[in-house]
Amino acid sequence: MHRLFSSPLFLVLALWLAGLGCAAQFAKMAVILPALQDHYGETGVASGFLVSLIALMGIVLGLVAGVLAIRIGLRRLLLTGIVLGAVVSFIQATMPPFSWMLAIRFVEGLSHLAIVVATPTLIAQITPARHQGAALTLWGTFFGVAFAAAALIAPALVSAGGPGAVFLAHGVYMAVFAVLLALVLPRPAPLAVAAPPLGPRQLIARHIDIYTSPTIGAPAIGWVFYTLTFVALLAVLPPFIDAEQRVLATALMPLASIVSSMTLGVFLLRFVPATTVVQIGFVAAAVFGALFAVAGPAAWLAVALFACLGLVQGASFAAVPQLNAGTADRALANGGLAQTGNLGNTTGTPLLIAIIAVTGFAGVPWFLLGCYLIAIGANAALARRRRQAGSGAVS
Repeated sequence: MHRLFSSPLFLVLALWLAGLGCAAQFAKMAVILPALQDHYGETGVASGFLVSLIALMGIVLGLVAGVLAIRIGLRRLLLTGIVLGAVVSFIQATMPPFSWMLAIRFVEGLSHLAIVVATPTLIAQITPARHQGAALTLWGTFFGVAFAAAALIAPALVSAGGPGAVFLAHGVYMAVFAVLLALVLPRPAPLAVAAPPLGPRQLIARHIDIYTSPTIGAPAIGWVFYTLTFVALLAVLPPFIDAEQRVLATALMPLASIVSSMTLGVFLLRFVPATTVVQIGFVAAAVFGALFAVAGPAAWLAVALFACLGLVQGASFAAVPQLNAGTADRALANGGLAQTGNLGNTTGTPLLIAIIAVTGFAGVPWFLLGCYLIAIGANAALARRRRQAGSGAVS
């Protein structure tokens, strides 16, 4: 039994399941937002901050979480994040006043950051090199799977016990995995690097160093363009799709990204570097995005586009250990992914809505094509810098 609990497969699955609870910190609010609006009354636009405030913490403190991982250790950072997430959900289950609920979301953002930075870094650390691509591709599905699960489970909980029941269930889920991971996660040796200082000047300099690095910052640079479009399309595209196909297409879009990531993405990672798979995904997405200008908002095209984005989804996480041999650099790279991912998720939807308000659907293909072509160019430039530096990293 001990051999099972200490096996890499069991640990990866346990970490992924804990990650579902982390993604549910977004999903639980998004799925039950109408019920929360009914409970709190007329809160207007402010109710939207119940969903987005958690992302603000990621934008501001994404790399800080990476630095903290080096300072206090990945295991401690992860367990702290999960325990804090459980406590926050139990407080939310009491349905405090609206202003307090908003304040609590700031604290929950700290929990979310700790988990999304520590977990993929730990997965890469405990997984044999030949299985890292598949394991991190699995991790890349945590957001989509959590949203699908929340959409299925949360309405029943709201019907049975109101919005507080959703928060209570989430708190129990997080507490269970806090206990499980505390028991089974090995205690790694301390990182053989000096803990970086956390002063404002040092953090600004650290941001510049990371985002100009062709290895540490590379996954995050492409990731921002993926996140700019992924959530925005899920939110904005369905009303343009033919009514008879709308419901099916809306369900299939995120599912297509998960399936392509776990099948074609894992297959390609056996033969080519993760950065190449990311580029293949962006090139294919650019082609299908441009086709919207010809075919219009066709359901099949939307599903195909999300299948292309699935390649970017999984391979971006797999690129972190391929480009960065040291655990400290991997933690910082995952901090960058958290930061740029939250930036893209927060700004993509209002930006696309603004474009549609001016141009109608005609602006959507240009928005997509612009995002993906910039991503392709940035990734190609970073690969060229790695080759010129002769760093030995996978290009």
